[in-house]
Amino acid sequence: MRVEDGFFLGLVLLVTVAFALLIEPFFVAILWGVIAAILFTPVYHRLLAAFPRRPNTSAAITLVLIVAMVIVPAILLSMALIQEATLFYGRIQSGEIDFAMLFSRLRDNLPDWAVGVLERLGFADFEAARARLNAGIADILRVLAAQAVVIGQGAFSFLIALSVMLYLTFFLLRDGDDLSRRLMNSTPLRLAQREALLKQFVLVIRATIKGSIVVAILQGLIGGLVFWVLGVEGALLWGVLMGFFSLLPAIGTGLVWVPVSIYLFVSGAIVKSIILVLCGLFVIGLVDNLLRPILVGRDTRLPDYVVLISTLGGIELFGFSGVVIGPVIAALFIATWTIVSDMRAPEQSAMVPGDAAESSAGSRPVDTL
Repeated sequence: MRVEDGFFLGLVLLVTVAFALLIEPFFVAILWGVIAAILFTPVYHRLLAAFPRRPNTSAAITLVLIVAMVIVPAILLSMALIQEATLFYGRIQSGEIDFAMLFSRLRDNLPDWAVGVLERLGFADFEAARARLNAGIADILRVLAAQAVVIGQGAFSFLIALSVMLYLTFFLLRDGDDLSRRLMNSTPLRLAQREALLKQFVLVIRATIKGSIVVAILQGLIGGLVFWVLGVEGALLWGVLMGFFSLLPAIGTGLVWVPVSIYLFVSGAIVKSIILVLCGLFVIGLVDNLLRPILVGRDTRLPDYVVLISTLGGIELFGFSGVVIGPVIAALFIATWTIVSDMRAPEQSAMVPGDAAESSAGSRPVDTL
């Protein structure tokens, strides 16, 4: 490599890192702008077919649809959720909802063998466990209630991020095909590798949104309706929590409806508890198994253990946006190493005959003169 080429490569890396640091404050807004553009590109293309040679109009209409179908409902739901969490926390503070009494009642109703099992597991101190449970629930609701103040203080930053997202989405819809083509052409990868990575990226974005977010919304909606029909307090709060926990495979919505069913059983509402268990197992739980393969397809679905680990890791690093970022990184990791494996496969298959020939040659007796 010539000195000039090395210097230019260093300059490219330096400028790229500087640009990444420059846009870092708007990373979440840019991410969701890219996601919105990927998801609504088919809608834009249909509008463009209806309004040929009018890309600005088609992109603007698509943007209005995004605001009406996604942004406004999400804001209204967040406001209602924070209000309900605040009211629920106030009822706990006032003593109207007493988890300590319910915990004591649960302890009194346990059979002797269950008490023995808990003692062997180290849960014999019911008073300490009761205090931790009450304090833990109160802390969770206190955090949710405090978000109302945080949102009020950060309203200006939220509006700026939302504006950046919508502004970027407009141009990605209008110029997305050209931008992706130029980005792929400038990437120092072979054509097949570029196409494979781009295809995998788009597939995972759509699969994550359709197979996780949509299913989570449906499970949360169904769970909230079941809670509301059964007369459970805070049905909206529990429905949203169920939708959030449904993003975690294997454990999912059971983290919400199982404790609530126990709460109903202990409080004497045995019929409601049984109904909730049946709905949780055969209605809420089956939504994921029935709809996810239809929405995503089995070929593009990541293994459940990969989704669970990548989602938890993504949330830990990136907050709520990690729900998408985590699985995308995991899928690109798998796709990259699949490409490496495919590239090495011809080399390894080509080496086998040579190795076999050498082995057979080594096994033949040496001719002597």
